[in-house]
Amino acid sequence: MTPPPVRHFAGGDGVRLAYREVGDGPPVLLLHGFFTTGSLAWLSSGHAERLAARGHRVVMADLRGHGDSSRPHDPAAYPPDVLADDALALVEHLGLGDYDLAGYSLGARTVIRMLARGATPRRAAVGGAGYGQIIHSAGSGAMFRHVLENRGRHAWGSREWVLEGFLRKTGGDPEALLLVLDTLVDTPPERLAAIPVPTLVIEGSQDDPDSGRQLAAALQDAVFVEVPGDHIGASGTPELGDAIAGFLDRRPG
Repeated sequence: MTPPPVRHFAGGDGVRLAYREVGDGPPVLLLHGFFTTGSLAWLSSGHAERLAARGHRVVMADLRGHGDSSRPHDPAAYPPDVLADDALALVEHLGLGDYDLAGYSLGARTVIRMLARGATPRRAAVGGAGYGQIIHSAGSGAMFRHVLENRGRHAWGSREWVLEGFLRKTGGDPEALLLVLDTLVDTPPERLAAIPVPTLVIEGSQDDPDSGRQLAAALQDAVFVEVPGDHIGASGTPELGDAIAGFLDRRPG
């Protein structure tokens, strides 16, 4: 699918943020993972096209520090939980009422933070982020930090080398991305248990499916689905897109 035109809105602190849209119908807001962008995560994978073909207005945000959104280098632009602040600002900017919400990896953590803070989408889907990553989010991301701080020094063929290659492919800004890692906050188990929104939890079979099952059990109204692949591979599988689309298509009751 050809990337649609980029559009912009202002975060609560005035930072210029980007998003794209495809399709018409009930809206679904999609949040991507660390290092990537809305277009790469959702358009290149075919997930956005799949959702649009099933009658959804698909809104794909570029998280702060990523893609076409601003990438400030001032630490003051990255307070705790700012990614959730930004996503909630986009919901308000677009006037979304009856909408759905989905995210993968960092995007999934952001979805959970939105729900924990009172966002009320019709349904939500989170992939690639298990229970431990949600309740112990602050200070995590050591591997990514290592990749960003040691560019050009990773062993050929290593996971870090592959991630650095992906960073170059996406045109990522290492200084901004390091600051993004400082924004992560924990979501306590009791807050997870209080989330009433029907939620789909997805994990790759070679990622950490047990942690995904634990997250689904910790939520008030959740189901778990396992798809093929490791953390990176699972994000682009047709099975992940089909699971999200099928869950969002369900009718209440």
